[in-house]
Amino acid sequence: MNTFTYDIPTRVIFGPDQLSRLGEELGNFGNKVLLVYGGGSIKKTGLYDRILEALHSGGIEVTELSGVEPNPRIATVREGIRRGREAGVNAVLAVGGGSSLDCGKFIAAAMNYPGDPWELIAGRIAVDNCLPIVTITTMAATGSEMDPWVVISDPEKKAKQGYTTYGMYPTVSFLDPTLTYSVGKYQTACGCADIFSHACETYFSPSGMEMTDRLLEGVMNTVVRFAPVALREPDNYEARANILWSASWAINGMVRNTQRCNWSCHPLEHQLSAWYDITHGLGLAIVTPRWMEAILSPETAPRLHRLGTAVFGVDADLEPLEGAKATIAALKHWLFDELGLASTLHEIGIGDEHFADMARGAVANGLPRGYVPMDEAAAVALYQACL
Repeated sequence: MNTFTYDIPTRVIFGPDQLSRLGEELGNFGNKVLLVYGGGSIKKTGLYDRILEALHSGGIEVTELSGVEPNPRIATVREGIRRGREAGVNAVLAVGGGSSLDCGKFIAAAMNYPGDPWELIAGRIAVDNCLPIVTITTMAATGSEMDPWVVISDPEKKAKQGYTTYGMYPTVSFLDPTLTYSVGKYQTACGCADIFSHACETYFSPSGMEMTDRLLEGVMNTVVRFAPVALREPDNYEARANILWSASWAINGMVRNTQRCNWSCHPLEHQLSAWYDITHGLGLAIVTPRWMEAILSPETAPRLHRLGTAVFGVDADLEPLEGAKATIAALKHWLFDELGLASTLHEIGIGDEHFADMARGAVANGLPRGYVPMDEAAAVALYQACL
C-alpha cells in the first residue's frame, strides 16, 4: 500500500442559484479578473449575462478571453496571458467544460512565469505562484474543477500533453447541475465516457486500498446508471447532479493519491486528438474496451471480472477469463449501444496512416509504466484494433 498526502484545497459550491456569491468570492483576491470561456454557448444560455451581472455588482473589472478550443491550444494560452498581464488581473475565472477550465488554469499557472508557457509542460516545471482560480462548470466530464491537471495542445508539434502543479487546484468551484441541462446528447455521452475512463484507469492501478477501490466502483456504477437517464431526460436534476459530482470525484486527489501505475488509455487517446482534433471522450470510448482486450490475460482477468461484477452486474460465479470477457462486452454495450457513440476509428474518418507516429508519442507519455506495460508495437496493434 502506497504512502500518500491527501490535500484537496478546492472549496465546492454545489447546487443551483449560487452565482450571486460569485462577486464576493472573486473579491477575496482583488477587483480584476480574466474571464475565460469557449465558443459562446454561455451567451446563448444566458449564463454569460448572469456572470457579468454578479461580477459588476461585486465591483469586479472583467477582461475576457473567448474562443477556447475543444482541445485548448497553447496559442490561446499565450493570448490569455498577454491580456491578463496588460489588465493586471488578480484571478482567473474559467467557465465552461474541461477545455475552458484547463485553458484558464494553465493561464493562471503561467501568468507569472517569465518564459514561454510551453516550457512548463515540456520541462515539467512546477510553479508556486499561480493566480487564484475560480471555475463554473457547464459540462460533466473532465473533473478539471477539482484537480490540478490540464491538457494542452500544440497543433504545430502534433503534441497534446498533460501538466500539473499544486497551484492549479481551483480555489473555488461552482457546480450547478442545471447548467448542464443544455449539453446535447453527443457531448453528454462523450463526457460520461470520459468520467468512466478516469475512474477505470485509476482502478487499474491497484494499491491495496479497498476503500478507494469501492469508491471508484461506485463512481463508475453511478455514471453507467445515470448516463442513459440524462440522454433521455436532459433536465433530470438527479441524473445530472450524480454525473456532475461523479466527474469531480473520478480524478481528484482522493482517488489518485494511491495510484501506482501510469494511465494507458489517456496517452493513447491524446495522440488521436492531437492528430485529428476529435472529442476526447469519444476517443476514450473507442480506445478503452480495446485496451482491456489487449491486456486480457490470466493475471489481469480477476481485476476485469471484479469491475464487471461491481459496475455492470456481471455474474460473480463465472471463471475469471469468462467474467473479464463479459465485462468488456458490457462496457461496449454501454458505450456504443446505450450512449450511441461511434465504435471504430473508421466511423469517424481515421485511418492507419499515422499510427506509427502516434504510437511513438503515446509510449513517450507513459505506456511503459502502465498497468500492463506497452511498447510502440503494442500501441500500433491497439490502434489497429480500433479500426
